[in-house]
Amino acid sequence: MKTQLRQHIIERLGRIPDNLDTVLASFTERKTKLNELLLQEGEICRHVYFIARGCLQVFVIGKNGNESTREFYFENNWTTDIFGFQNQLPSREYIKCVEPCRLLQVSFDQFQAMAQAIPEFVQVYKQILEVSYNNAVYRVNTFTSMDALERINWLYENQPQILTRLSSKLAASYLGISPETFTRLKRKL
Repeated sequence: MKTQLRQHIIERLGRIPDNLDTVLASFTERKTKLNELLLQEGEICRHVYFIARGCLQVFVIGKNGNESTREFYFENNWTTDIFGFQNQLPSREYIKCVEPCRLLQVSFDQFQAMAQAIPEFVQVYKQILEVSYNNAVYRVNTFTSMDALERINWLYENQPQILTRLSSKLAASYLGISPETFTRLKRKL
């Protein structure tokens, strides 16, 4: 798994950075089961995760008890509760393994030490934050102007792995529609 992370970092930077072995040594491997929670609302987010295999769901639970998915993260992506992790405050989000996963995780303390000692690591992290922010803003702005059927079409075109790898209930949560509406409208395509 660390070979996969090594390649990911090299691709992001366009070169092999100094101290790459020090960065990789800071990560520990973690295998998870289906539906395992890595973070629950109210907990302090203590890790950043690199996904070697599997899928993580980041979501909140609304007052009605329904999950509202912020994002699904698949292989070669990073996941954390960014605000909670950076500020070490209780999270408002959940992070759940919606597939069995193989992860590399780095703790808050190790992350801070790397950020101070290895400038290239900070550069990679900033790229990750920018991508996450841009994707979230794009999705929110796009979805607010679409009806439910247009959102399903968007999902087919832009995030087909959500449809092929995950349940209809999870896809509906991502789209902000009920599972019943999702199933009914999917038949129209």
